Amino acid sequence: MIKFADETSIVVSSGKGGNGCIAFRREKYVPRGGPSGGDGGRGGDVIFELRRNLRTLAHLRYAHSFKAKSGEDGSGRNKHGSDGEDVIIPVPPGT
Repeated sequence: MIKFADETSIVVSSGKGGNGCIAFRREKYVPRGGPSGGDGGRGGDVIFELRRNLRTLAHLRYAHSFKAKSGEDGSGRNKHGSDGEDVIIPVPPGT
């Protein structure tokens, strides 16, 4: 017998962005060298993706929460943090 789930509740949250870095260039012959801190990476997104081969929400019955990864922090020398990984949730048509 095929289990059919018509309705379910889930909690989703995106990842938070990484912190930027406050840093300044420090070179021997460059007074007041200017900023050199990198930006933090963006947080991951939660994406609902339509899958035509799905007919039910049964695969979400026991997975109650989905959280995308957070972005990494920036660092000196203009190094930007990497972006957080996205979470993709497959859903059937009409959801």
